[in-house]
Amino acid sequence: MPWNHSVTQDFALFTRPKRACMFSKVVTFSDPFQSHRRKVFSGCGLGVGTSLVLLTTLLILQSLKNCDIFDGKWVRDDSKPYYPLGSCTLMDRDFDCHRNGRPDDEYVKWKWQPNGCNIPSLNATDFLERLRGQKLVFVGDSLNRNMWESLVCILRKSIRNKKHVFEISGRIEFKKKGVYSFRFEDYNCSVDFVVSPFIVQESTFKGKNVSFETLRLDLMDQKTTRYQDANIIVFNTGHWWTHEKTSKGENYYQEGNHVYPRLEVQDAYTRALTTWARWVDRNIDANQTQVFFRGYSSSHFWGGQWNSGGQCHKETEPIFDESYLQKYPSKMRALELVIQNMKTPVTYMNITRLTDYRKDGHPAIYRKGYKTSMEQKSAAPLYEDCSHWCLPGVPDTWNELLYVSLLKHGKGTWKS
Repeated sequence: MPWNHSVTQDFALFTRPKRACMFSKVVTFSDPFQSHRRKVFSGCGLGVGTSLVLLTTLLILQSLKNCDIFDGKWVRDDSKPYYPLGSCTLMDRDFDCHRNGRPDDEYVKWKWQPNGCNIPSLNATDFLERLRGQKLVFVGDSLNRNMWESLVCILRKSIRNKKHVFEISGRIEFKKKGVYSFRFEDYNCSVDFVVSPFIVQESTFKGKNVSFETLRLDLMDQKTTRYQDANIIVFNTGHWWTHEKTSKGENYYQEGNHVYPRLEVQDAYTRALTTWARWVDRNIDANQTQVFFRGYSSSHFWGGQWNSGGQCHKETEPIFDESYLQKYPSKMRALELVIQNMKTPVTYMNITRLTDYRKDGHPAIYRKGYKTSMEQKSAAPLYEDCSHWCLPGVPDTWNELLYVSLLKHGKGTWKS
């Protein structure tokens, strides 16, 4: 089956060389790739390895048009992760399970396989080239910080001079509220993280004789100016809505000057998303900015919650029996309905089921540098981390799917 002319044109666009590729002929699948490489790619300056990778990626992308890349399963994969265990010094130590003493590396030996199609690996050099002169911003809670640090580590691995990748304020810890920005000097681009766990505004209600914390469901967080001009924005909010104060909803949720004596968390979450959607529709230029919303990331606490003895540190493989998977979160159903009513295109990254399989991928007791004795490990603290993810690990797959989504639905430099 031959390639038609449009495919060769697409490949010329996909490679984005310094000078235009000149194809000397239309190649068919029966042609030996090696013998025709110099003719086909002579104008591109591409070696056979690079040519084959780019060509394979293009053909895979053509097969993704009608494929749900978030519907699939984890398959065993013994190839190396995007960056070696313990090698990325830019991540928070809490996510570096290998450096914190986790004895196995099984959690990096799984690859996400969508049903009915294949996806390309994240090509870090191609990602950065397409991001040249632009800004990508993650906005949300610490799970988006997990994803942000994963992407920074993946992209940094491709940079020869690591000193050309730096946080612009020189910070090395990223847990406090604020805005963080990693600059990739060679590409004049940045990958940022804006801490905004609810997306809407945390506030204080002041009455005559009392003041207390509230959550303004009708107002966006005050840091919107830090990402409104971004070329790509990845939002998320979820886990903070499960905490005691938000779950109870008593004298906490506020709209205008009214504080609700009680409001169900599902209702409050939907109202907050509606505020977010209204802001996006009014303030984002869809011709300049691509908007993503990453869905809820599953937790795996056995025997309690995060603050009551819940554990996951003995888990070393994914869930294989789907009957053990959790129900699809009602908050994500609300999100889907909100997105459907928006005028701005938003790509929903539905990673809930994908993460639900991976009970083995959390830091657990390896969330920081505990002492090495097994006695200390086994008596390790109530507070195991079964919400966030080890790096390298599951968030690398989220970024792989972000890369594929950008190529599949992208605009501007992301058009294949």
